[in-house]
Amino acid sequence: MKCFDLSLYLVLDPGLCEPIGLIETARRAVAGGATMVQLRHKTASTAQMIDIGRALKAALAGSGVPLVVNDNIKAALAMDADGVHVGQQDMNAKLVRERIGGEKILGLSIGTDEDAAALRPEYIDYVGIGPIFPTETKLGHSPAIGLEGLKRVARAVRRPAVAIGGLKIHHVKPVLESGAAGLAVVSAICGQPDPEQAARAMAAALRRMRS
Repeated sequence: MKCFDLSLYLVLDPGLCEPIGLIETARRAVAGGATMVQLRHKTASTAQMIDIGRALKAALAGSGVPLVVNDNIKAALAMDADGVHVGQQDMNAKLVRERIGGEKILGLSIGTDEDAAALRPEYIDYVGIGPIFPTETKLGHSPAIGLEGLKRVARAVRRPAVAIGGLKIHHVKPVLESGAAGLAVVSAICGQPDPEQAARAMAAALRRMRS
């Protein structure tokens, strides 16, 4: 049974996390209320990804928070990550599902009405919709779709959605009202002076919206 909560989805950025590192950032963020963690490291080798992932798994052990790996299926399988997240330009979702099996979480990035229409929900557990706003943490990203785009795409997909792209604590209310299940954040937690407190504040804002 796959259990995951998209409410506060931390995407780790090695550059932003440099002051205290990826592992400690993730540990503190989860202590503050992050509900999922994605390892995204575009310059790491597969061997490096495996080493980082194993250290992350050890740091998150017992928390119940899933670890998802961006793009690198080989590394995800080797470290026994809880799931994989792929983009539109990466491997076909059906092929990814065949490689990782039915028990692991599979997320897919989408950003347009065309992406939503082409979605094969039988292979996907959740979608990441965005970028909502322009962001510097992912170079060469697609045009920002804004909150109206999020609302439209979230309504068109038949899977839980997490919004991503330039999101901060003041976006919690409009993002949830747009139909997303949560927010995927990078700089709102990574590189903050106190990642635990940053996560705690966002988690509290999410709880207030749902109470």
